Order: sequence, then structure tokens, then C-alpha cells
Amino acid sequence: MEPLSNRSKKVQKREMSFTERAYLPAIAQGLGITLKHFFRKKATVQYPEQTRERSDVWRGLHVLKRDENGAERCTACGLCAVACPAEAITMTAGERKAGEEHLYREEKYAVTYEVNMLRCIFCGLCEEACPKAAIFLQDDKLAPARFERDEFIYGKDRLVEPLKTTETK
Repeated sequence: MEPLSNRSKKVQKREMSFTERAYLPAIAQGLGITLKHFFRKKATVQYPEQTRERSDVWRGLHVLKRDENGAERCTACGLCAVACPAEAITMTAGERKAGEEHLYREEKYAVTYEVNMLRCIFCGLCEEACPKAAIFLQDDKLAPARFERDEFIYGKDRLVEPLKTTETK
């Protein structure tokens, strides 16, 4: 077999010194790296007591907004569920009954609305797809740690924004 080029390099095996044979330079180099990391600022955050700084475009927990009259904005059009790439949103639509005009804006509303937080990738596409600005990803709340899988499926009881009470003086 012919070489691809006419260049060749002769390699000679040189004898290692005593310190190289005892791995002393390698041990000293490893200790130097360890000491350098030992005196650095720690990357660990003690979570419940401390929180990490978040960027301006960070997206957190979902919330279903209400309008200025206190009625739910969601009309169960399903665009948020279609836009969700992780298929984390499920809903069933229903028609409001007589006497529920103050609860829902339109004739159609979401009877059940669930977000599976284990599947959600917090991309914000549901928020962009909603024509009524009903779903919103908060910028100040994290999904809390839980122990059971069922606790990560957020229904309307956790998602709908609480009613604002007005105080008169």
C-alpha cells in the first residue's frame, strides 16, 4: 500500500522521567482543578427558600383569565389544544344554561379544561393561538413539586383566575 503523501514523521519513544512515571504532574494538575472549583460560587440554589433569576421571556404556570365582569373568557374553541405540540391540553365544550350569563361570556364554554403539566413544554403556543386571550402563562409562578402523577393534571379548579373582590370605603 502506497502512502498518500511523501511526508513521513519518525516517532521515537522517549524515556519518561521519575516524576512522570510517578504521575506527580498529573496529580498536581488534578488538585489544581479541584481547588479552583472549590472556591467558585456555588451553582446550587436552595429552592424553596431561594429562587433563581429568570429571563424576561420566561413562561410559567397557566391561568385561565376572566374578563372585566368576572366571566370566563374561554369559549372552548379548541385552538389552544390544536396548537399545543405536546398535546397537553384537553377540553370538552358545552352550552351555557339560562341563568349562567354572568359566569361565561359566550353561549359555548369549556365544561372541562385540563392541562397535563408533565407533558407541557411551556412553549406559549396556546397563549398565542387563543383568539379571546383566555389562557395566559404567568411569569412569576413555577409548577410546584408534587409526588403523585394525578396532581400534575390541572383542571379548571386550579387554572381559572380567582374572582376579584372590590372593597368599597
